[in-house]
Amino acid sequence: MRATEDILTSYQHVIDELRLVTGASGVFDVRVDGQVLFSKKAEGRHARPGEILERFRSFVGPDVPVYDKG
Repeated sequence: MRATEDILTSYQHVIDELRLVTGASGVFDVRVDGQVLFSKKAEGRHARPGEILERFRSFVGPDVPVYDKG
């Protein structure tokens, strides 16, 4: 799943736990600390490439840097 890879690659240093939970009927929700960042059902569509990462960045704020691989 690309969204998971994007978030873990960029923000692994601030994530304590990541869970993937399967749902019925193609449910795809992304929640962080109980807040829904994306819901396929509510939006009526699949997430665009990079959209989940963009929403995660907005959630954590500009003061949280992207993980430095160096």
